[in-house]
Amino acid sequence: MAADIFACMAIETVLREDVRFDRLSRGQNARFPATENDRASRIALCDSSEDVAEALERFVHAGLRPTVRAGGHCYEDFVDNNPQGAIIDVSLIAGTAPEPNGPKYRLGAGTTLGRAYPELYKRDLVTIPGGTCGPVGAGGHISGAGYGLLSRLHGVTPDWVTAVDVVTIDHAGKARIRRADKKNDADLLRACRGAGGGNFGIVTHFHFDTLPKAPTEVVKGSVSFGWEGMTEERFARILFLFSNYWETRGRDPETWGLFSIFNLSHRSSGRLTMSVTFSNPDGTVKDMKVLDEYLSIFEECKPVSELTVHPAMAEHHPEVPATGTNLCVATHTVQKMAWIDSQGGGGGRNGGPAMDSRHKYKSTYMKRSFSRDEAACFYKHLNRTIPGVDLSRNTVLADSFGGAVNKRQMLEETSSAQRSSILKLQFIATWNDAAQDAGQIGWMRDFYTELYSVSTAGAKYSGTPFWSDRYEGCYMNYPDVDMLRYEFWPQLYYGPGELYPFLQSVKRKYDPNNVFHHAMSIRG
Repeated sequence: MAADIFACMAIETVLREDVRFDRLSRGQNARFPATENDRASRIALCDSSEDVAEALERFVHAGLRPTVRAGGHCYEDFVDNNPQGAIIDVSLIAGTAPEPNGPKYRLGAGTTLGRAYPELYKRDLVTIPGGTCGPVGAGGHISGAGYGLLSRLHGVTPDWVTAVDVVTIDHAGKARIRRADKKNDADLLRACRGAGGGNFGIVTHFHFDTLPKAPTEVVKGSVSFGWEGMTEERFARILFLFSNYWETRGRDPETWGLFSIFNLSHRSSGRLTMSVTFSNPDGTVKDMKVLDEYLSIFEECKPVSELTVHPAMAEHHPEVPATGTNLCVATHTVQKMAWIDSQGGGGGRNGGPAMDSRHKYKSTYMKRSFSRDEAACFYKHLNRTIPGVDLSRNTVLADSFGGAVNKRQMLEETSSAQRSSILKLQFIATWNDAAQDAGQIGWMRDFYTELYSVSTAGAKYSGTPFWSDRYEGCYMNYPDVDMLRYEFWPQLYYGPGELYPFLQSVKRKYDPNNVFHHAMSIRG
């Protein structure tokens, strides 16, 4: 259904002379806006779908390009580089209170993940299988197929969405508030369940008929390996042990409550670290055999083992692993806690990037464990130095994936196409000095292009992880404008099948004038 009439609400519009403008005209990546001339001319702060509709229609009729912000974590310049345009900020459309007589659960698009988790927990002991970065807004995260620590157990977040409130604008410039569900605008609903960010309209609320129960307790652990003394052979062995687990044992539903992130950081950082989060499918940690088994596969890689046991979990995990005799120094720690306490924010990835940090990102979905050639490429570039360029904060985060994400039936219900992967990689470069832009971006481009220089999908696709027996392309929530150099870039993100043509048809239907556009938006 659609609402053609909306009340003109009291929208706060922030102009350049406003003291808040500088902060509100930029997001979390200090590379954007690239110059002062690239800034938007105004920001509309909206409290409701009606506010969004009024602002959108007003800006379009004034000839101002609208871009949309929820949490401000867009990795490229799709929002902040908007010369003389207008940013529609939905961060105030936040919270988890359900509407009367509506679906049981609701999230405003501006709700940060750090707010969503405790509120859903308090309301009904439920959660979303979303990400670990607390300040990220639900709007972009969910519509772009957001995932997190519980995704192996419960799928990606859009798998649970049953309706969305979205503001579209027709060929005549008339804004409409739509409730897209399986009975009304079902094609728009599917598109917004994985491909909705900045493409078809402005999502203001997500609705869920049901949500997964939050675990009652979890175990969080870590394993670390020192770079000192790390040989290429030992590095390749560690990568194999990590990735082979997810390709083999990790397919068993018994293990789906286990999620691990391997922080493959540059040598100058000092250490390689791996985080582990675990809860059994029943939401408890009464049986720890899956976690014990996983940690044990790395025992061959360390002569010193340190296991820190929280007093509350002593009855579950009394043993300290024996000391090994091999070359690579490593330690690991484990702590038990309530699920809600495990979702606290902090620095780094969990807390979001600092406002003065500059970033570049790339991504890959992997269907197989790391090959020896891939490990050699990682070792080379994680040990590489560039004069005058600080690479100490650069890393590749290798996230375990698969499990419930790979339920094939969700291919027809969502626009999240990658349903066969075991790992998801996020390449991250972080720095502060703009003078290092070329060196930082060059390091990542060289690394990524060499890693995929020989494509298993055919020579045409060299330089990319195009869909094949080893890869499933890239993740649109980690957009990378470098991929625009390839004519097949849409298929990298949406797959080589029918999904992208479907999304193009939705684009033509709901955004006929291409009002919502950026460098990597759906081409109608």
